[in-house]
Amino acid sequence: MSDDQPSHSNGQRSWLERLTQVLAGNEPRDKDDLIELLHDAHQRGLLEADALAMIEGVLHVSEQQVRDIMVPRSQVVVLSKTDDPREWLPTVLEHGFSRYPVVGENRDDVLGILIAKDLLRYFGKEPVEFNMRELLRPALFIPESKRLNALLKQFQESRNHMAIVVDEYGGLAGLVTMEDVIEQIVGEIDDEHDFDEDSYILEHEHGHSLVKALTPIDEFNAHFGTQLSDDEFDTIGGLVAHHFGHVPRRGESVIIGSQQFQVIRADNRRIHLLMVSPAPVESPRLEATGSNPH
Repeated sequence: MSDDQPSHSNGQRSWLERLTQVLAGNEPRDKDDLIELLHDAHQRGLLEADALAMIEGVLHVSEQQVRDIMVPRSQVVVLSKTDDPREWLPTVLEHGFSRYPVVGENRDDVLGILIAKDLLRYFGKEPVEFNMRELLRPALFIPESKRLNALLKQFQESRNHMAIVVDEYGGLAGLVTMEDVIEQIVGEIDDEHDFDEDSYILEHEHGHSLVKALTPIDEFNAHFGTQLSDDEFDTIGGLVAHHFGHVPRRGESVIIGSQQFQVIRADNRRIHLLMVSPAPVESPRLEATGSNPH
């Protein structure tokens, strides 16, 4: 047998041969078996950890639905057609998003999508007459049950970056962006919540702070003047997940001590980003509340 011939001692086939046979259809296309082969390739140094994570993300996306990652209705920031466009500007500046749904008198009546930069020409030295029809982009409406891999393809074909999620009655259930889907594959992407590389906490207005889930508890305590225990957990994300009793979805909140923690970003494995604010006086402590109706 030549030196480059794979060894079949003890009846064991090489991982490459097994993978080839699976992809060629000579064996059942079992996803668990495929993942096992990929992990085997990683352990042998033939597949980098980042590549393995991305492939697993792609496989997982095919199983997820929009309702699993969407921003719930209660967390959607909208602009109202009944307001003067000048009244939109404070909302746009406060939240810093690039796109906003514009609604009619009824919040469920989404008329279109405003791209924030399109407002600039209406506030220049020579103001342009405001035209709602020209300003708004058509909205893409999708059901909560739509699978993420199908949605990603639809985003690519329609060149949309945001979709409005509707419930069975046609009402606003939430929204989802192309970035939300891609993050399920490649991990967290820096966006409007920009932190310095070495920073864990970003102060916002109105007493709110954005806090990375990886923030050490002792650093959190030092910043907020709290005394949260770090006996069992090292990070604030670990502590918050423990109080939920499950990996929470975006929009869920929990009160720990004097602080309310709202999940801004999370996947099916862990929390990524939290909004921290003083706990409402009337709210019971250590009580988890799910603001996501789905």
